[in-house]
Amino acid sequence: MKIYIVGEDAVKQNDFENRKSFKKKILTMMLPTKTIGNIELLKLPKTAFLCSRKAPASAVLKCYDWATMMREQGKCVVSGFHSPVEKDVLHFLLKGRQPVILVLGRLLYEKLPDEFIKPLSENRLLIISVSNNVRQSEQSTDLRNQYIVEIADKVVFGFLHPQGKLYAMVQQMKDSEKEVCML
Repeated sequence: MKIYIVGEDAVKQNDFENRKSFKKKILTMMLPTKTIGNIELLKLPKTAFLCSRKAPASAVLKCYDWATMMREQGKCVVSGFHSPVEKDVLHFLLKGRQPVILVLGRLLYEKLPDEFIKPLSENRLLIISVSNNVRQSEQSTDLRNQYIVEIADKVVFGFLHPQGKLYAMVQQMKDSEKEVCML
């Protein structure tokens, strides 16, 4: 039996039903997470949204329609909201009343953007930092995306560029029991 010590917690691999839940527990315990906002949002069913940086117009329109639907249904969306399309999706979502979880691959904001003030005051926004880096790096972005996928119940990809990192992530997820959807 392997025992891993992370912080003050001891985790035994055979304490978990399967390797995937063990990996999720270790990943979420090892990250230097810091938060602003409503931590209770983590208890909700969550849909991850990820999209490659370079997306054709046809994919962008599908993402906008999806964001509008999620906003109207009041579903919790988790993302890094870093690529141009992800940023647009965040703007759609913040206009609604549904919960949103923003995961950063860098330190938390020193000064919060104005668009976050109202959703934070309404307890429907959670901002999580999974890195101590001042700026996002390729490594912290990968870690952020992995964290997003691990905490989500479902993963939606707006567009996958065949040479992109997200495409490789989807290939690794084929054996996963997690629901994966392509727009």
